[in-house]
Amino acid sequence: MARAQHVDHILRSWRYRPNGVVARVVKGSDGRDLLQMRLELGLLQMEVEGRPDGEQPGEHATYYDYLLSKAFEEGEDFSLDEINCREIDREFVQFYHRRICWLSLQQYCSAAEDADHTLALMDFSSQYSPSDEWAASHEQYRPFVLFQRTQARALAALEDDGPERAMDEINDGVQRLRALYEEQLDEPLYEEEELIERLNALKDSLREHYDVGPTLTEQLNEAIAREEYERAAELRDEIERRTQ
Repeated sequence: MARAQHVDHILRSWRYRPNGVVARVVKGSDGRDLLQMRLELGLLQMEVEGRPDGEQPGEHATYYDYLLSKAFEEGEDFSLDEINCREIDREFVQFYHRRICWLSLQQYCSAAEDADHTLALMDFSSQYSPSDEWAASHEQYRPFVLFQRTQARALAALEDDGPERAMDEINDGVQRLRALYEEQLDEPLYEEEELIERLNALKDSLREHYDVGPTLTEQLNEAIAREEYERAAELRDEIERRTQ
């Protein structure tokens, strides 16, 4: 008798919910951790390290790593062909799925690492893109990836270092988003942009919940703006002491 290959028992015991990401970590047959995402018509299963599908393109951890090696070897002759572009698209999608699962499971360091991978792959793709249209198809998502990266880094910092560090991560993310909008738009939208507003709302909630005043970095920026350089030097020294 052929061994059953269906997953009925999994789908019946793990219900799909239409609102939000439904994810969990399970053990594989060899004991390794696997990440699963419940979909309306089934599930996705991903590796928690390296490339989500477990493949090692050209014996590299990810397709991005493979392309970096190839670009280094070929130098100025390197270019992306149709197959490269298709595989890059695959890797973008895979890391997106894993990133949103990590966020839903509050595994913020892992989410931030996957966001960093995606941003690096975007940089590479844009640098070697065969067309402006193909590059734009990925670059349009850069603000959202930066937003999720900032969320993840801030919440990871909150767990490890406290609210002040989390707020500094948010400020850094907002600055990156503003710089991006300034580069992309003739008239930057700044605070009117939804993603920036949401990050600032998170920062305000942290400030209120933990009763935190201006962070040392915020005080430093204010001192520099006011040309209070002696005060700025003192704040730099204090920041350096805290990060040692």
